[in-house]
Amino acid sequence: MPLLGFGVFAVATNEFVLAGMLPQLRDGLHVSLPTAGQVVTVYALACALLGPVLATVTAAWSRRLTLLSAAVIYLVGTVGAALAPTFGLLLVAQAVAAGGTGLFVPVAAATAAALVPPERRGRAIATVLTGFTAATAFGAPLGTAFGSAFGWRATMWFVAALAVVGIAGLVAGVPREISTPPPEGLRSRLVPLADRRVLVTLLTTMVAFTSVYVLYTYIAEVFEPATGGAGGKVAVLMFTFGAVAIVGSYAAGVLTDRVGGRVVMALCLVWVLVCMLALPLVTGSFAASIGYVGVLAVAGFSMSAPQQHRLIGLNPPLAAVLVSLHASILYLAIALAGGVGGLGVSLGGADSLGFVAAALALIALGLSELAHRVAAGQPETGGDAGAGEDAGGDTDTGGDTDAGAEGPAPVPTPASVPNPSPVRDLRGPARERAPGDAP
Repeated sequence: MPLLGFGVFAVATNEFVLAGMLPQLRDGLHVSLPTAGQVVTVYALACALLGPVLATVTAAWSRRLTLLSAAVIYLVGTVGAALAPTFGLLLVAQAVAAGGTGLFVPVAAATAAALVPPERRGRAIATVLTGFTAATAFGAPLGTAFGSAFGWRATMWFVAALAVVGIAGLVAGVPREISTPPPEGLRSRLVPLADRRVLVTLLTTMVAFTSVYVLYTYIAEVFEPATGGAGGKVAVLMFTFGAVAIVGSYAAGVLTDRVGGRVVMALCLVWVLVCMLALPLVTGSFAASIGYVGVLAVAGFSMSAPQQHRLIGLNPPLAAVLVSLHASILYLAIALAGGVGGLGVSLGGADSLGFVAAALALIALGLSELAHRVAAGQPETGGDAGAGEDAGGDTDTGGDTDAGAEGPAPVPTPASVPNPSPVRDLRGPARERAPGDAP
């Protein structure tokens, strides 16, 4: 799992490195700062749109080959970005790199889930996603420091070197024997969106992470009174965010295995809501800002594991498809946060972003509870096949997962179960039980 986690870190670092280097991009490529900021938006949108398409193209490949191919695509795009003579070509290269990232992250998470027993699924996903958290929180400060000393192109070469190390690790450490799921068309991959349970859960993820990324994207502007605009102090804030977020992300996975995804998600959202409301109280002091960022980070980047756990629990045979959709939603949240945050700054100044983020967290909390109620109200079919997520999000695989599949699915991935029809499986018994229901 740590190997896959490093792979995720390597392929996800590119986007967040550039987020910390916008002034260098502006000066080096002779564009405005808002224009330079579009590298983040383009990268996020490309991940969201290209990830599912590439996942469809590679569906019949082995997981090892898919992971290696995604890493190579990312490496080619990153090298192209380092060499790009114009801003337009930089955007094209970043879109290519983003395609590799959009494919790699969900496949790595699904592979991790396939390699462990069901009771350790949340922990395995969290371990892999810790790499994404590290890229998000450490990428920008590392890029700021490295780019200030050597220029943004040197930073891109450094990011490319990380990818090379990741590829070497995949070649050496990923098993060849991981089964390949049956090929699926793009339409089949979008079928889960017709399931209200899946749709509301994904909406919860999008709004929740938009809340967090509104602050993260504009962290330099929000904490300018405390940092005085010094890049080194901004980097310290981001480093603090990352150090705490990595521990929080893994802890969320462990807690998800114990109490379920619904409870962990509610705790995270309430935590984020309170922190965002308190934001105006701390931005005047650098020491207080460091403490605040550390407290927020405990829950801020800890919501992926419980949300993926809930999604997989709704329909285990379609785990890889659901994880891919989850990853696309994360990137849509990153892109959306830039627009929402920019509008907030324009209308109310940076001081208003805490309230904007708090409102989004409150909406996400309502959506999370709605997702639970929708899942709990899903009618059971198939006799005693009571697979589903309880009030906390744990999956009970004590019955048939599909009318055509005998016995429970031992691991929640397509590779471990027969090939059910995605449409038929959406009407299957997986549901989220209410607290008083019998297991």
